[in-house]
This record gives sequence, C-alpha cells and structure tokens, in this order.
Amino acid sequence: MITIGINLLLWTAKLRRDHAPLLAQLPGLGYQGVEVPFFSGSLAEAAEAGQIVRDAGLIPAMIGSLPDAAHNPLSDDPTCAAAGRDHLRWLVDCAQAMGAVSIAGPFTQPLGLFSGQGPTQAEWARLVSAHQAMADHAGPDLALMVEPLNRFECYILNTARDAARLVAEVDRPNYRYLYDSFHAHIEEQNPVAALVQTLPAVGHVHISENDRGTPGRGHAALMPTLHALRDAAFSGWVSVEAFGQALPDLAAATRVWRPLFTSEIELATEAIALIRAGLAR
Repeated sequence: MITIGINLLLWTAKLRRDHAPLLAQLPGLGYQGVEVPFFSGSLAEAAEAGQIVRDAGLIPAMIGSLPDAAHNPLSDDPTCAAAGRDHLRWLVDCAQAMGAVSIAGPFTQPLGLFSGQGPTQAEWARLVSAHQAMADHAGPDLALMVEPLNRFECYILNTARDAARLVAEVDRPNYRYLYDSFHAHIEEQNPVAALVQTLPAVGHVHISENDRGTPGRGHAALMPTLHALRDAAFSGWVSVEAFGQALPDLAAATRVWRPLFTSEIELATEAIALIRAGLAR
C-alpha cells in the first residue's frame, strides 16, 4: 500500500496551529500524509505538531537531520560522536512524541560538512553502529528512512547502492532508505535502474524535480520512477518534496534563488496529479 505525502518544508520549517487551514486543504487534494520538519524544540512541541496533523486527517512522518559539526556520529572525537548519537536518540524521542510513523531524512552526518575525501572505513563503521543504536532505540513501531544526498551536500552516503549496503549492514527490521529523485538525478547514471536494483531496501520515495520546483515540469525521470514503483507493487510512502522562497533560510540552504512556481497549492495540485497518473494501472 502506498501513502501519498508532501513535505511541509514547502511552507514552513516549524509547524504551528496557524498552519491548520493549510493542512485542511491537503486531504481534499488527495494527500494522506505529511512530512513534518522538526529540527529543534521540546517533546511537547513535537506532540502538538503531531496532533495538528492528525486533526487535519493526515498521517505524520517526521523529517530530521543532524544540526552541526559538534553533533557528528562519524567523528573520531568521542565528544562529537557521542553528541551525534545523543541527537539521533533525541530525534527518535521527538518522533515518538509526535506519533510519527517514521523519521526520514539525511541523519547520517551534519550537512555541508566535508573531510576533503570520501568516507573512511572507520567513519562507515561508526555510522553503522550509530544507526543500529538509533534503530534499537526506536523499536518496532517507528521506521527509520535514511536519505542519501548528492556529493555537494554530504560525503558519507550519496548513491542508492551505498544506501542499500547501509541498510544491509545496519540489519534492523525498522531501518530502510529514502530514495530521492533529485539526488539520484545527480548521482546515478541511470536513476530508475538504481531504484529498481535496490527497491527491497527502499521504504520511502521523494518525488522531486531536477530544479526542486513543480514535479513534472523539469527533466528528472519522475514518470518512469513512478512506473517502476507501480510495477513492483511498492509499499511505502511516495512524497512530494519541493522548495520555494517562502522561507529565506531554507531558500539559502537549498540554493533557490529564483521563483520556481506560481503558488505552493498549485504545485501540490500538479504534483499529486502526476503521482496518481504514474501509479495508475
């Protein structure tokens, strides 16, 4: 069974009660769930965010990441590594307070932090160990969906092949990976083939255009991606991820310097039409 969702970073980095009218529109468009960004705050705030989502008749999934170089589970500095592992446990605690079905995102390393080379065996081993502990802390009712990003944003996990390897080595039933069409468009020679070859390890898919704008208006292989999911009877989340200029900090982080769409609701409407068409038999 597929859950069709959308990432709330299109509108906000912090879900609040005043976003309730926005969420109320999404079930009418056909969305079943939303990805809720939660990068800071209390467990009470996480619980409130989850309630706002459920009040709109939607399913919450949480988006999480590591905040900075001082919280890096890959580090050979024991203090930084321990802080990184503590933050991973905090993400789990927040997602459980939220009532989220999963934590999705690039919670492998702080974004934009580079060593000047590819990952070492020691860094990889520390990543596997940290994520095993995170998965064990999450327990059977909370899924972890780790996201590989392109090489310009991180260095530890860039490809579908390495993501599938990580899933195999973490070896926990609640641990899979998130395939993102934007990042795959950069890193994979054949993005759809990379998805198909690793599909048993995939639990969540981001439908994201090559320019991060309206899915279907660019040249990322979105329809073949959806066809591959349909043909494999994929069960998991298929979620829209797009970024605009509504959030200046996020626009700077995602390098969105120009307008990519007319309105967020128009984008959401076009995107779900594309997904439904691609998944239809």
